[in-house]
Amino acid sequence: MTPSLLRQFWHFVEQAQVGRLLSMDDHSLQGWLVTQFSDVYPLEHHQRYHLERYISSRLSLIRDVVSDCTPRSLGDRP
Repeated sequence: MTPSLLRQFWHFVEQAQVGRLLSMDDHSLQGWLVTQFSDVYPLEHHQRYHLERYISSRLSLIRDVVSDCTPRSLGDRP
């Protein structure tokens, strides 16, 4: 995967609906991310394959990033 595609993917993850992503199991989350991302950024077959593998190996990180993107109340700010 190219650095540009990786940046686009992580930006996409940060902009996604938090509640939806956190409510999915790993398999559903991976499928949803690949499908939705490829709808916005059309991918060639080999790019889609690499994205699927990339997502699969980083599901925990994706969940952590999404969790950090949830809105916080004023009392929770550092």
